[in-house]
Amino acid sequence: MDWHTTILELIDLRSFSNLWFWIMLAVIWSSASHWIIGVPYDLVLRARRKGGRYEEDLEDLVRINVGRLMYIGQSSGLWMTSFGCFMLAIMAVLGFYYRIEFAQAVFLILFPLSLVGLLSLAAARGIQADELRGEALYKRLARHRVYVQLIGMLAIFLTSLWGMYQNFQISPLN
Repeated sequence: MDWHTTILELIDLRSFSNLWFWIMLAVIWSSASHWIIGVPYDLVLRARRKGGRYEEDLEDLVRINVGRLMYIGQSSGLWMTSFGCFMLAIMAVLGFYYRIEFAQAVFLILFPLSLVGLLSLAAARGIQADELRGEALYKRLARHRVYVQLIGMLAIFLTSLWGMYQNFQISPLN
């Protein structure tokens, strides 16, 4: 086996049969369920258990990230939504109409993440509107995390089903 073949196998664009794709998928969803609205969930748990300075740190971090998300949503939300929908449509057409496996993989990652982004924006809007603090804030962040985890589990399940289907469709070379 020469080094060209080794390198091409390492960067293979057949995503569903590539171990790196599945590792990346797991890391993406693990990170998405840990960083809720830009706040690490272990800080939420620590603030709930210990209170005091940890609770103040959590509320400050939530306030900063909610303000950041709301500013981005208000200043460029329409443009970001338009561009995001355009990119998702391109990936869907390239992947599922033209059968480009890499585009299918990108779509199956980005579409559920876009739902998580919209969910995060809605949660930020609710936290800001209700001026949540203390136990109400913990509950809202925990509920948001559960929703993100549900989306992630469904996304991983559907991606694995589609990946198995794609791998079974590959015919051996003669």
